[in-house]
Amino acid sequence: MTERHAITGAARGETLSSGRVGACVRLPLDSAPTARWSDAMSARLAASLCGHVPIGHLKLDHLVQGSDIVIEGVETGEAEQLGPVLRAAIEAANGACDCDPILEHPRNMPQARADELARVVEAGARPAG
Repeated sequence: MTERHAITGAARGETLSSGRVGACVRLPLDSAPTARWSDAMSARLAASLCGHVPIGHLKLDHLVQGSDIVIEGVETGEAEQLGPVLRAAIEAANGACDCDPILEHPRNMPQARADELARVVEAGARPAG
């Protein structure tokens, strides 16, 4: 299974609460990636940053949130260096998901049954009326 993602819009900076260091930077992806792609990108980014830029305040867990890459703790001294490393991590994740096919695992029930269960939960979660 091939999975590829790219940054598709402008980055957005967000302030953090008092006492925190740096800014939160959000970069929109073309769509929400799978956990597999997210893990590959996060691992490559973390490995690439080790020993290169001061990363003491970067929050590198939960980097992919929905269809955004979210990096907290970005400071002035590392912002410029972070871009190319992030680009390389995205390319590495795209490559990893191109050449490492996901084997289809047996499922525990038919998709129709899973959909039926979801409808029952949804019906119970809605307010009466």
